[in-house]
Amino acid sequence: MANSNADAEEKKEIDIRSFSSSQHNQTPYIHKVGVPPKEGIFKEFKTTVKETFFADDPLRSFKDQPRSRKLVLGLQAIFPILDWGRSYNLRKFRGDLISGLTIASLCIPQDIGYSKLANLAPQYGLYSSFVPPLVYAFMGSSRDIAIGPVAVVSLLLGTLLRNEIDPSKHPDEYLRLAFTATFFAGITQATLGILRLGFLIDFLSHAAVVGFMGGAAITIALQQLKGFLGIKKFTKKTDIISVMKSVFHSVEHEWNWQTILIGATFLTFLLFAKYIGKKNKKLFWVPAIAPLISVILSTFFVYITHADKRGVAIVGPIEEGINPPSVDKIYFSGDHLIKGIRTGIVAGVIALTEAVAIGRTFASMKDYQLDGNKEMMALGTMNIVGSMTSCYVATGSFSRSAVNYMAGCQTAFSNIVMALVVFLTLELITPLFKFTPNAILAAIIISAVLGLIDYEAAILIWKIDKFDFVACIGAFFGVVFASVEIGLLIAVTISFAKILLQVTRPRTATLGRIPRTNVYRNTQQYPEATKVPGVLIVRVDSAIYFSNSNYIKERILRWLTDEEEQRKAASDPKIQFLIVEMSPVTDIDTSGIHALEELHRSLQKRNVQLVLSNPGRVVIDKLHASKFPDQIGEDKIFLTVADAVLTCSLKLPEEV
Repeated sequence: MANSNADAEEKKEIDIRSFSSSQHNQTPYIHKVGVPPKEGIFKEFKTTVKETFFADDPLRSFKDQPRSRKLVLGLQAIFPILDWGRSYNLRKFRGDLISGLTIASLCIPQDIGYSKLANLAPQYGLYSSFVPPLVYAFMGSSRDIAIGPVAVVSLLLGTLLRNEIDPSKHPDEYLRLAFTATFFAGITQATLGILRLGFLIDFLSHAAVVGFMGGAAITIALQQLKGFLGIKKFTKKTDIISVMKSVFHSVEHEWNWQTILIGATFLTFLLFAKYIGKKNKKLFWVPAIAPLISVILSTFFVYITHADKRGVAIVGPIEEGINPPSVDKIYFSGDHLIKGIRTGIVAGVIALTEAVAIGRTFASMKDYQLDGNKEMMALGTMNIVGSMTSCYVATGSFSRSAVNYMAGCQTAFSNIVMALVVFLTLELITPLFKFTPNAILAAIIISAVLGLIDYEAAILIWKIDKFDFVACIGAFFGVVFASVEIGLLIAVTISFAKILLQVTRPRTATLGRIPRTNVYRNTQQYPEATKVPGVLIVRVDSAIYFSNSNYIKERILRWLTDEEEQRKAASDPKIQFLIVEMSPVTDIDTSGIHALEELHRSLQKRNVQLVLSNPGRVVIDKLHASKFPDQIGEDKIFLTVADAVLTCSLKLPEEV
């Protein structure tokens, strides 16, 4: 073992000596770093705006087109149905019809349950699966998203609104505030799309979303214990401690064994149906239709046994007919306006995050492009229209979208089929739901939200990035032990903290030469990489801005100090050149240039020369504008690290 280490060291030393001698025996050709031609300020501003807001070049298809064609393309951009509708055929209709009927059978019982999470009457859940899907079918760009109320947004909306108005004491004001929040959720979504600010939702990291969704799923499931156990007096708080106290305090007097029997029986049935669907993908329709079968059977059972007279809580009468107009119920002034705006923005962003994530997932599976900004405008428009037609916030549902995809949907027409089935339900069969037990709705919601707990994703996040896992687990515990708002706040705070940490504390690394090559790489990643005598090479792995410039300067000087101590202890030559590899540095501001000037002055005091390698177009342009190359010398800026090392080695004394 000792012999092999000695051989490796000897080999490394021979490689360094051969490298040094080869450097002194050749006159190198050094290619200078190119300075780009100066752009006008208007052109530079135009390029920046285009890359920030129009990176996908949405107007490309309009180029060199006659005016009539531009009008058609404009209408197709707003209403994608005009584009895919031209190639619609019987085969596609068959797929959409089957998938539309399948998701309708899933959405009807879910909608009735989700409306309870939002503290609204059951019909409002059904209303929200009628109008919004019709609007989305005309304006949405996803072929697979199934639109309607979802558990997380329903819970979030219900929790935020209940903090403002008690739905049991002031039901009319609460309903008006729900419509107001939905209106402003739509305004928020549409505004983000129109202003092409969709990148803002990416600030909520995937890890934070996984934790938030998992925590929300636990909270939703705990809330269902009221209906599942037949408890009448239940806490209005959502944290796990308050809920469990409420459950155990009512164990002797309020638990109803008939309710528990109904709930447990059908929850077992629903979970078994899900298991069958997972085992055999061809039987995807089994878990999709299981909730509707459960509702029919449990309703029939309650009706014939008169279980409602033995303490089994039922849904009660559901208002017949389609959505009544609700424009006059939206608050456009008064004290409740600000409350509605605040709640709407939060609910709108969460709904948008969920819908865009679902849309991107299925778009990648079917290999088509999803326009995020069009999606935002479509989702925003449908919620604005929905708020005027007695709907609350609707978005893409993952469970329904997955069923829609597996059922073979071809276009957004499956949403129209689903909406028509909901329309017929509202017009004809809502009285049949009168005897539906609340326990079955609780069982349906519990079985639906269990899929939101993605423990495999959490394990993967732990393996990949520990800070991401902190964001994930922080959001999860925030929702479970505090509230939905606290969990959301933790998720956003940790996501921003991570961004700030990465911006203010970027990575740096010392580079060495890979043996028998002219390639220079991180010495920690490649321990066999050899350090160049008399030269230290440091790479900066981020843009240099006011937020990190001082740290980068100090970190480089610390690298120099540490390296000098190591080389002095090993009796190696003193460092005379510090090469800063700037390939990863995408941009630099005035603070960054000032930091480089300070670094140059500090190095001069140590008799070390500063050398730059491969600054990019934007960086070299700004360096020349500040006349920084005049300070260090034009001959100290190189195209590659190899060129810089070669030139510096020629200037070192022969003994080095």
